[in-house]
Amino acid sequence: MKYLLATILLVSSGSLLAQETAPATPAPTASRVRVDTSMGSFTIRLETQRAPLTVDNFLKYVRAGHYEGTVFHRVIRNFVAQGGGYTTAFEAKPTQGALANESGNGLLNRRGTVGMARSEAPHSGNCQFFINLADNPDLNPIPTRWGYAVFGEIVEGMDVVDRIAHVPTGEWGPFKEDAPLKPIVIEKITVVE
Repeated sequence: MKYLLATILLVSSGSLLAQETAPATPAPTASRVRVDTSMGSFTIRLETQRAPLTVDNFLKYVRAGHYEGTVFHRVIRNFVAQGGGYTTAFEAKPTQGALANESGNGLLNRRGTVGMARSEAPHSGNCQFFINLADNPDLNPIPTRWGYAVFGEIVEGMDVVDRIAHVPTGEWGPFKEDAPLKPIVIEKITVVE
């Protein structure tokens, strides 16, 4: 029994040492961005430590000016507001490669958090993001399925997000439902150091 316990401790110690010495992905340096929209501005605190790949990807798009002139194309009251992928003419913006899903980072899809949008494929996120307008536990990962990775939280301007959440929606452009009938334009997103 003592031998078994000593072996478990040795293996555990070795695992911890391996984890400590394994090269880590450097965390992005920016921790906040300001989103200026046609309905007002809000600030997102980025989760640089818990979602480093997703934050790094998002900041690459921010710094490239990708989001300027894009729209929130999907707004579902008490669910999400999604944007960042389409121009005001409803043309899809070019994207970089797909992103590894970081939904297992312990961050939950709660009201006011920001997540990476994706298709049904778990590792298909790229530039589109969404704001949780309510607590959305069905978007969190569980052992039998991938979730949607949270990578930030609204820390200023939630009143603006709430105004966005209540705009009239319906069929507009290529979208059959849930599109704001008056475009909500993302004028720019800037890093706030």
